Amino acid sequence: MDLLTPDIGLVVWMTISFFVLLFILAKFAWKPIINGLHEREEAIQKSLDEAKNAREEMAKLTSENEQILREARAERESILKEAREIKDKIVGDAKEAAIEEGNKIIQSARESINAEKVTAINQIKSEMANLSIGIAKKILQKELSSTEEQKKLIETLVNQAKLN
Repeated sequence: MDLLTPDIGLVVWMTISFFVLLFILAKFAWKPIINGLHEREEAIQKSLDEAKNAREEMAKLTSENEQILREARAERESILKEAREIKDKIVGDAKEAAIEEGNKIIQSARESINAEKVTAINQIKSEMANLSIGIAKKILQKELSSTEEQKKLIETLVNQAKLN
């Protein structure tokens, strides 16, 4: 039972040693421990503030990126629209040029056909005249083979010439 009940001297010395230890701790250890805790608290607060700033910066960068993407999309659409307009203009110009060239070719072909037609008609007229003269010559040679028929034709022609 002696072990369970402390002696009064032991309690006094334990109390004195406790207060001495408390004094030593208060004098030398308490300030560094408190300062360490304050530094730790400030470091944690600083880290939290930096994290908050980083989050805000990320949000700002994200919004800027979205704005840049919107502008890039708008510019892409503008470029595509301009390219479509240029393509349509080039195609339209090419169609107009092709139509104009086609019309020129058609007009040239018509003029060539008309010239060939006139040439063919003149050639046909010349051939017809030559054939008519040849036929008339053969007919006259056959009908005017006798002198009496020749005199008769001359008289007829003279009578007709006087009347005209």
